[in-house]
Amino acid sequence: MNRTDLGKVHVAIPKLVEQLESGKLDRREFLRTSTLLGLSAATAYAVAGKITGEEFVPQAHAQGASGGTIRVGMAVMDISDPAVYDWSEKGNLARQIIEPMVKIGTDDIAHPLLAESWEPNDDVSQWTFKLRQGIKWSNGDEFNADDVIATFERWLDPATGSSNQGRFIGLTVTEDGTTKQAPGAIERVDDYTVRFNLSSPMLAFPESLGDYPALITHRNFAADGANLIENPIGTGPFNLESFEIGAQASFTRKDDYWNGAVALDGAQFIDLGSDPAAHLAALSSGQVDLLYVLDVSLLPALQGMPNLKTYEKVTAITGVARMRTTEAPYDNPQVRKAVQLCLDREQIMNLAYQGYGTVGQDYHVSPIHPGYTELPPLEQNVEEAKRLLAEAGHPDGIDLEINCVSDPKWESDIAVVMAQQLAPAGIRLNVNILPGGTYWDRWTTWPFSITQWTTRPLAVQVLSLAYRTGVAWNETAYSNPEFDRLLDQAQATIDVEERKGLIKQLEEIMQADAIAVIPFWCKIFTASAQKVQGFEYHFAREITFHDVSLSA
Repeated sequence: MNRTDLGKVHVAIPKLVEQLESGKLDRREFLRTSTLLGLSAATAYAVAGKITGEEFVPQAHAQGASGGTIRVGMAVMDISDPAVYDWSEKGNLARQIIEPMVKIGTDDIAHPLLAESWEPNDDVSQWTFKLRQGIKWSNGDEFNADDVIATFERWLDPATGSSNQGRFIGLTVTEDGTTKQAPGAIERVDDYTVRFNLSSPMLAFPESLGDYPALITHRNFAADGANLIENPIGTGPFNLESFEIGAQASFTRKDDYWNGAVALDGAQFIDLGSDPAAHLAALSSGQVDLLYVLDVSLLPALQGMPNLKTYEKVTAITGVARMRTTEAPYDNPQVRKAVQLCLDREQIMNLAYQGYGTVGQDYHVSPIHPGYTELPPLEQNVEEAKRLLAEAGHPDGIDLEINCVSDPKWESDIAVVMAQQLAPAGIRLNVNILPGGTYWDRWTTWPFSITQWTTRPLAVQVLSLAYRTGVAWNETAYSNPEFDRLLDQAQATIDVEERKGLIKQLEEIMQADAIAVIPFWCKIFTASAQKVQGFEYHFAREITFHDVSLSA
């Protein structure tokens, strides 16, 4: 297969084809990288199928009777301002009304949504997005470049406090300690074309546009009060009917939806509280039709419920026990390393998560991430931990406290098992379990705490969000110029093998600096009534209903 077979494509794609043909590149990495570089998903799958013989067969959704309202058991949180979302549940609620430019499918591939297509320049430092024409906002306005630009400007404004500023750091400049939008970073080419000019190349730019806080709002969103609940103008498949935080959110079908009307009449999200058993009880009794998440401890109970079906997904979701590196005693790397050396991660996974996962090694790159390299396993060594503590000035041990949230329980169970494993080294760990509201008010500032991080398709995305110097979600306060430099380089590198080498170096630095304990990667589960048809479980627990129906 040569370049003429592909038509006009990015200069790197022919090499990707050659690497796939020679076996140097696997199918998954070819699909992800080629679609990021602007090749349509259909073409990428066709090319991969021609080379590997593995045809792509779209899932045939068993459509039920049109109509009905699907009821979902999920926390109903405040969704006023999408720019500052910090929970994927918020994204699920808002996604019924507003949409992203790019959708990350259950195939883990970036697909155009509000964007029709994108095209990077040769070194991926400039991205030109063509927007779909003919899309109407629910107030009758036409969707165009002004909406995208206004949304980005809010994201990059330091006064907004959006995590998207870190996602799109290449569009910013820092002056006098303030990070803001760089001059010329966003260019309005015409009514349906927006060009992004980055200060540093970024291969993952389209995938970052598919993250749950990256939902596009109307150009007048800020001027109208920046409140989606009070002013739910959207391009999505549903209109907001009613919303009560902590209780329920109801949506009704938009018959003139630009992407084809959904089969459902509506969707309702019902807040069932924090008790996982209550969620399963609501599903088994018919109070809800689908759960956002099913606690792993309840899996055995499902075996006796033939009226329900389960879904599972291997993910990069994890509970990160992170230490804030600017606060004593965690500013001492010997103390952090001592904590790391005491732990048996497989035992933590088995006791805290019923063994449903993959053991981690304290670097935030999962085996499902392209570019992952398995490093030698960390060995438990209590005597070495004692020695490091003594050198750090704690020969008689040390008292620590870890904060964690009460729901989901497996997060606090991680802390409980850690406390048991740290005790032989003289590390006396107090486990402080807090209600969600109390915990999340300070989640980025606790000296030692556990945070659940959701899956991102690429490792460089989460590394940039969580560990780059100065970004909003850097809860460890980690600052390592060499790490930042390599991360910039990895984000800019198109060649798969070269990028993998850079990511390996990032893994090694993060593990050696011992800023966090990442004990395991979660396999996640949920369940629904048998009548739910066409639902695909997403690795980041995103819920959309375009292909979902209810059978009689």
